[in-house]
Amino acid sequence: MNGTIRVGNLFGIPFYIHPSWFLILFLVTLSYSSGLGAQFPELGGGLAVILGLFTALLLFSSVVAHELGHSFVALRQGIDVKSITLFIFGGLASLERESKTPAEAFWVAVAGPLVSLILFAIFTVIGFLAVPTGPLAAILGVLAYINLALALFNLIPGLPLDGGNILKAIVWKVTGNPYKGVVFAGRVGQIFGWVAIASGLLPLLLSGSFANFWNVLVGFFLLQNAGNVAQFARVQEQLTGLTAADAVTLDSPIVSAHLSLREFADERILNQQNWSRFLVTDESGQLVGAVSVQDLRTVSPAVWTETQVQEVMRPVEQLTTVESDKPLLEVAQLLEQQKLSTLAVIRNNGILVGLLEKASIINLLQRRVQANPT
Repeated sequence: MNGTIRVGNLFGIPFYIHPSWFLILFLVTLSYSSGLGAQFPELGGGLAVILGLFTALLLFSSVVAHELGHSFVALRQGIDVKSITLFIFGGLASLERESKTPAEAFWVAVAGPLVSLILFAIFTVIGFLAVPTGPLAAILGVLAYINLALALFNLIPGLPLDGGNILKAIVWKVTGNPYKGVVFAGRVGQIFGWVAIASGLLPLLLSGSFANFWNVLVGFFLLQNAGNVAQFARVQEQLTGLTAADAVTLDSPIVSAHLSLREFADERILNQQNWSRFLVTDESGQLVGAVSVQDLRTVSPAVWTETQVQEVMRPVEQLTTVESDKPLLEVAQLLEQQKLSTLAVIRNNGILVGLLEKASIINLLQRRVQANPT
């Protein structure tokens, strides 16, 4: 999974760590241990490092709790959570699909910041009621501050942050169109990305200070992800309402199961040089398999006349098929997930409609974008 390391499960959810997380763990541990060592010289270097690591792990536990907040609400809505991943910029809960309504999307988005605010309140109350002193008080103060900052930062109203998902849900509710919400929140996310980059570069250019350079990295992260999310939403919007049947290739390569290999070679292969594989149907038009040019080489040309296509074809059970009324967006996702370039499209009674190619979806999308520019 993109170089991530699986470290177990959290409440049945696969938990991964990206290698970049170890870098930020090291830097956070170094920062906190230095701060504790300076504030409490009696700790000594070794104990300060241990407490710094302990604080860093509690910090990332807060990030995991934030992501679990999203995950638990999603699970209550029947949405499968594919994974939770820690990486250099924090955490990410990967959901199987989007919520079905703007209200549900709102609660999934707001759950993470709410968990962080609750943790802020808990650590603050413990600090006041228990009245801890020394390093413990400092650690509690850091955890309270970090959870408050985590909540407020994520409430920035731009994708891919939680605030962007909240904004998306609001625009979705107002317009009735989820994709308009994604595009709008994505553009806002790009604006915040540019602001973050500027806030990091200006001090560097004006005074040579690297104090805000982290903002540059965060800004690039926002720009890239907000742009990708908005672009994908525009693709989704263009494909909405279309089915697999709408993208079937004209003059799909189809042959009869009872055709002899000689007829197949003479009539189809020699006259249709662009196709290397053909779908095979029976007398009623039902899909029964597929045959390729390579399959001909398994049979001696001397017996091509007596051998039928159905004798060398690949059976239909080995083919990936989709029904003709399946939403085209789901078909595109299936092609991507299974790394396929083509699919056979059939009706619910098994009758073959034709071949669907990934290139046909791309061409159809391009035509729709040209006809309906935004």
